[in-house]
Amino acid sequence: MMKDEPEKLDLRSHDLAEDKRQELLRLFPEIRTEGGKIDFERLKLALGETVDMGKERYGMNWPGKADCFKTIQMPSLGTLRPCSEESINFDTTENLIVEGDNLEVLKLLQKSYLGKVKMIYIDPPYNTGNDFIYPDNFSESLQTYLEYTGQVDAEGKKFSTNAETDGRFHSKWLNMMYPRLYLARNLLREDGVILISIDDKELVNLRRACDEIFGEENFVACLVWEKGRKNDARRFSVGHEYMLMYARNLSLIEAELPPWREQKPGINEIIDEYRRLKVQYHDDYASISAGLVAYYKSLPEGHLSKKYSRSRFVDARGIWRDNNISWPGGGGPKYDVIHPATKRPCKVPDDGWRFIESTMKQKIRDGYVEFRGDHTKTPFLKSYLYVDRVDEGVSDEDDLGDKPQVLGTVFYRHSQPANDVLRELFGEKIFENPKDHDVIRRLISYCTSDGDITLDFFAGSGTTAQAILDMNKQNGGDRKLILVQLPESCDTESIAYKAGYKTIADICTERVRRVIKKLNEEDEQASPSRRSRESGNPDLFVTDELDSRVRGNDGGSNQPQDRGFRLFKLAESNFKPWNADVPHDAPMLEKQLDLHVDHIRDNRTADDLLYEILLKSGFPLTTPVEALNLASKTVYSVAGGALFICLERALTLELIRSMAEKKPERVVCLDEGFAGNDQLKANAVQIFKTKGITSFKTV
Repeated sequence: MMKDEPEKLDLRSHDLAEDKRQELLRLFPEIRTEGGKIDFERLKLALGETVDMGKERYGMNWPGKADCFKTIQMPSLGTLRPCSEESINFDTTENLIVEGDNLEVLKLLQKSYLGKVKMIYIDPPYNTGNDFIYPDNFSESLQTYLEYTGQVDAEGKKFSTNAETDGRFHSKWLNMMYPRLYLARNLLREDGVILISIDDKELVNLRRACDEIFGEENFVACLVWEKGRKNDARRFSVGHEYMLMYARNLSLIEAELPPWREQKPGINEIIDEYRRLKVQYHDDYASISAGLVAYYKSLPEGHLSKKYSRSRFVDARGIWRDNNISWPGGGGPKYDVIHPATKRPCKVPDDGWRFIESTMKQKIRDGYVEFRGDHTKTPFLKSYLYVDRVDEGVSDEDDLGDKPQVLGTVFYRHSQPANDVLRELFGEKIFENPKDHDVIRRLISYCTSDGDITLDFFAGSGTTAQAILDMNKQNGGDRKLILVQLPESCDTESIAYKAGYKTIADICTERVRRVIKKLNEEDEQASPSRRSRESGNPDLFVTDELDSRVRGNDGGSNQPQDRGFRLFKLAESNFKPWNADVPHDAPMLEKQLDLHVDHIRDNRTADDLLYEILLKSGFPLTTPVEALNLASKTVYSVAGGALFICLERALTLELIRSMAEKKPERVVCLDEGFAGNDQLKANAVQIFKTKGITSFKTV
């Protein structure tokens, strides 16, 4: 129940330690002490024999691990400031790009995105000796970031690098990674997964850290990506890297979700051509079949569709090829199959028939068996590349040539195409060692569905964004993205810096802009069918998006694509925090009170305040917000009235009554809006209470 005084909105990030404490107290109320703390001796008694009392146990430890948990538990007092002028379609898009230290950003996202992310893909800095930066002091990570980015006066504190000569080389890398992975896990849905790129140097440590954070039982796979090799190595040419995948809850995925599968590469283009021919020739299957033969011949060598050229026949059911009808390996059943024209038994395969007699008769009735000119030749099975008319009979998997395939754990994809893609976008080599967006696109497609959120908090050049935007274009889908990138300074002698990109975050954001521009131009210039016919890439790992026919949705949607992003930048809170540690002497207390005559920082806009309150109230940053005019004042309605935010600095009784009449679920107002009028504040509490609004907070 609401008191006569409104609560203060908690401007700190989500308190993970408190969540775990409350969960323990809920499960074991008997362990609560008088002060609401936990009595571990009672907890041991409650758990009995399941408590490990030994001093020697298997586990992972390193210098600084204890501070990792302090880092995790230290709340962030930062905020994410909207930059609508640097965004694309800010008011409508559901894609996010955040510029800032990912540790702080992950903390800030805890309330709003807890359990909402389907997939996390990250390509963290490999521990090569001098290629990542992080705040040394866990208690000052936000302050250090603000100094690093020039948002506050620096006192000589800088982000640290990890020199290979440092005795704590591996420890520093783990200290950087562990808190971020821990926080990332909370954002995953129960059916979510995380995929982490890594090389040999930290593979073992990363695997053990993930076993601890996600649970060894949730390990999914270790993918090996062979990128090519050079012949100048002294002993072995190391041309591979790894991708570790863990699930939030693998047992749930295996028990309740269908198997992961992808459509075989090259099939979509054939289906597009088949549909074009069908429009031209209708039910003239011979002409459609001839058109397919001509299509296959027109394809360049190495085109992914060309290997399916045997699937050149067409009937009312779809596209098919001839297939062996004998028992694999020999020893199949032998019985008479009567030829429909000669009425005599057909030649029996040496290995016997593929099916038992009753199944064979059903296959013949359904039209899956094709007889040759006479009984002297063995009939064959029709295997369909694409079934267009499911009402023409029901086939089992043996008759479908385009069965979705399961991915293997080892694949080849040379690293050069990724450089070429980025060079094509920017006109020069703007970024070292970008990831291949076709690879990332394929993996995201494999593990996610339409509407899912993918998070990349080591965004780099923005590869993940290009992968998702391309994917959405291919199937008319609506997968969403969240990118986080530190504004790490580019070397002043680099091509990027000389081209005007001062930070890696600048490159990332610009890449997304250029990809969006490119996709929009392609839509205007060419039809998808023509582009698919003209393109050809023999690479194993270039593939189509999982077709809508496999996903079970309408891939031909005319809904406008979400090609935009909202850009936010990490900053200190818009609201000056009350310092409870100020000495209780008159001068210092007076100084603290002076700071709070107006506790909103200078040069902060209404949008700054709005989105911080949105974030700290547990709403995603893409939640719909509507500006209402009530009592000649502006009130923001969030998620259709789930929350009212009033930023007016001169509240009136009329305005409060107008808000109450709308019956929002929650209300947040600026504290200075009451101008010290305690009576008005008490009246507001009572007015909201009478309308059933039990959450009224000030900030």
